[in-house]
Amino acid sequence: MEGSVGNCLKQKMILVIYYLWFTNLSIVFGNNHMVGFGEQPLSKIAIHKTILALHSSASITVTPFFLGNKVMQGQDTDWVTVQLESPEPSIDDWVGVFSPANFDSETCPATGNDVGYVETPYVCTAPIKYKYANHSNSNYVKTGKATLKFQLINQRADFSFVLFSGGLSNPNLVAVSNNITFVNPKAPVYPRLALGKSWDEMTVTWTSGYDTDEAIPFVEWGPSGGRKKRSPAGTLTFNRNSMCGEPARTVGWRDPGFIHTSFLKELWPNQRYTYRLGHILPNGSYVKSKKYSFKAAPYPGQNSLQRVIIFGDMGKAERDGSNEYANYQPGSLNTTDRLINDLDNYDLIFHIGDLPYANGYISQWDQFTAQVQEISSRVPYMIASGNHERDWPNTGSFFNTPDSGGECGVLAETMYYFPAENRAKFWYKADYGMFRFCIADSEHDWREGSEQYKFIEHCLATVDRKHQPWLIFSAHRPLAYSSNAWYGMEGSFEEPEGREHLQKLWQKYKVDIAFYGHVHNYERICPIYQNQCVNSEKTHYSGTVNGTIHVVVGGGGSHLSDYTPSPPVWSVFRDRDFGFGKLTAFNHSYLLFEYKRSSDGNVYDFFTISRDYRDVLACVHDGCEKTTLAT
Repeated sequence: MEGSVGNCLKQKMILVIYYLWFTNLSIVFGNNHMVGFGEQPLSKIAIHKTILALHSSASITVTPFFLGNKVMQGQDTDWVTVQLESPEPSIDDWVGVFSPANFDSETCPATGNDVGYVETPYVCTAPIKYKYANHSNSNYVKTGKATLKFQLINQRADFSFVLFSGGLSNPNLVAVSNNITFVNPKAPVYPRLALGKSWDEMTVTWTSGYDTDEAIPFVEWGPSGGRKKRSPAGTLTFNRNSMCGEPARTVGWRDPGFIHTSFLKELWPNQRYTYRLGHILPNGSYVKSKKYSFKAAPYPGQNSLQRVIIFGDMGKAERDGSNEYANYQPGSLNTTDRLINDLDNYDLIFHIGDLPYANGYISQWDQFTAQVQEISSRVPYMIASGNHERDWPNTGSFFNTPDSGGECGVLAETMYYFPAENRAKFWYKADYGMFRFCIADSEHDWREGSEQYKFIEHCLATVDRKHQPWLIFSAHRPLAYSSNAWYGMEGSFEEPEGREHLQKLWQKYKVDIAFYGHVHNYERICPIYQNQCVNSEKTHYSGTVNGTIHVVVGGGGSHLSDYTPSPPVWSVFRDRDFGFGKLTAFNHSYLLFEYKRSSDGNVYDFFTISRDYRDVLACVHDGCEKTTLAT
């Protein structure tokens, strides 16, 4: 009895320590929904408070005037040089990049509560990026002169640069540059491959400035070296009224252009295909992208080498050193570049939620699709819904938080294709050779009796394990186990009501591995059921599937999360660094998982699973088929 009381008091003291520790972090960094302590950098700019303070002796000029001159080679990114001069330089002077170039009050929407303005501000849209004037000019405050380099992507409109004084909180507009533009700002850009609903189908999604009454979208494609054909594409877009709240409806709004998707069907397994994005103009001429290629998916159950990358929470960053992402997603480019360099060594990607962390600043979605296009144009880039894509109060999201910045799922569901029956309900299955992936949506109700619960069970129950032995579950939030600090503080070590409802399904259908993001680190959990490790092995698992291995792979690039001081008994390996997971199915009996750091690409954790079909069929606790005594 005394031991029980002592243990209870000890647990309470630990929770108090967690609370005090976390509270101190919140005071220092700001309590931003406990997912991390970052803040969307563009949200720091009080752009609606801008005061017109043009100075006759201040100037800002940008060169070159025309970008993307190698349009036939698909140039959709270019560098510009900004030269500025101010008679009254200050350490908090900054340069904002605006697109479209015309950003004054005449372009503001009607005032009123529907867009969040009491009266029309002079500037009502945030810049797409910014730098401080002294970013690479340490003598700026003395000389009043600076030269900055910016990298721009084609975002369907022209650009202008603005010199502000007064810092981000009280911006004074001092000087405006000349306008610059891409040679063809409407060009088709940023292809995004995804698996279709059928195994022999690949989808291609891209963005352009062409509405359907301006040009007809298509994809020209065929086997490498073979005859090419054209497939039509559908077109989607959305407007400000599609957003659920600010900043997406107000300062974060930017026209998304037009999102096109084409379905390439009747593909041959593992065949390599080439493709181009295209538009037919009214005069009969064509606008085409450069040539890309992809490898078709293997037939479900096909016995061939199959390699899958999985991670969450990557975010985006700027290669020009723009200040807005200095500490927000510090590992994003490391992960992106590592995956680009390793393109020949994997076949499929799952980015399981929290993509650009745009948080209502729509321009950042273009930035993200541009950042990953070297990957997404070559291999299927499958996504899941995270809190920063979906959550907004009173919109049907399971968590009543403002994490999406008013996007409420619209951007993710439109910018990317995924094979869901209803794209507003972000759950789907994906078959890839020997794998069956059941992708859940942690931002909608998953509990027993819900529509999503029925989907999850159907997805797990309908796979033929003798041909597709590797059964994978995934969701953004850790619905099973995580020793992250705030889960430890809560005492649940999971997203509340996660495993309580789902572990019976994982056990019944013998799920091999479950992957999660949301927590910005890496952690591997033992094969487990009902809080008990069912296998004492650490790296080589064989035989009967007694429990599911749970893995947190949320270190894709966003600011890192902390663990509880002491790892729970079920935590096999933890790494507070940026990285991603890789699954390699060698055949129907042998699977390898590796965790790699983005910084060097080396393997820091791994395990293997080896077994035969009879091991999947074997009876386990709460996972046995019904039997009869009849003979």
